[in-house]
Amino acid sequence: MHRPVQRVGRAPRLTRILVSAAAVPVMLVAAGCSSDSGSGDDAKKSAGSSPDAKASASASANAVKPAAYAKLPEPCSVLSKKTLGELVPKGAKSGNEGKSDDVEARGNCYWSSLDNNGVQGSQYRWLNVALLRFDSDSRGEGDQLAHKYFEKQVKGAQSVTGAKSTKSQPVSGTGDEATAVSYDLKKKEGSFKQQTIVARVENVVITLDYNGAGLAGEKTPNAADLLKDAEKAAKEAVAAVSAANQDRGATSTSPSKSASPSKSASKSASPSKKS
Repeated sequence: MHRPVQRVGRAPRLTRILVSAAAVPVMLVAAGCSSDSGSGDDAKKSAGSSPDAKASASASANAVKPAAYAKLPEPCSVLSKKTLGELVPKGAKSGNEGKSDDVEARGNCYWSSLDNNGVQGSQYRWLNVALLRFDSDSRGEGDQLAHKYFEKQVKGAQSVTGAKSTKSQPVSGTGDEATAVSYDLKKKEGSFKQQTIVARVENVVITLDYNGAGLAGEKTPNAADLLKDAEKAAKEAVAAVSAANQDRGATSTSPSKSASPSKSASKSASPSKKS
């Protein structure tokens, strides 16, 4: 069965150069006389230009805002039974969670459904939801890192080998930003209608893949209907991410303006693909 390919990326170093102050010649006004006038000011200037003080100031300037979300929901629980019954009617209870070495940073779950009508053919559906969370670190804020990954995922969905009639469009009301990519893919089993929705909510990126096909002579499913169902599921997944962080006191719930995976998210979990 067709399962779409999952697309799952140092900041410039700052070099500090401390320049010592040039020595200023001292003019003696009168022999045998000396003065400590201004020594207090000089001490303050010296303290203010010390390496430790400069490092502290630099650290404050380079501080990044903490990521809004600290955890992910369980991947197989992001969609309601009702939604699963609509998208994968014969496989709503067959959720398979992918392996993850850090469940708070990445995870995925997939379902497959085969409505076998005997000699009249069968309707096949496959659904996958992948979650990837980004922490704020030395490379930037979590939502900015997530935005970059969001863009990478969209481009990946738009350039699948063998895809025909590829179309992209924004999806409203789904996180801070979301894009739907639709295309047709011909396989030996039949003609598949693929819908991929990539959504970002704060520092989390959700990639939802949903495809369907009519097998053994069964009618090919309507792409518009599949897209509508996929958009509904993506909205639920976004809501599940927010809900999972309510008890952890998310630092922000306002939409981010913009978004490479964090160190903890560089190894994204994804299901194995079969042609």
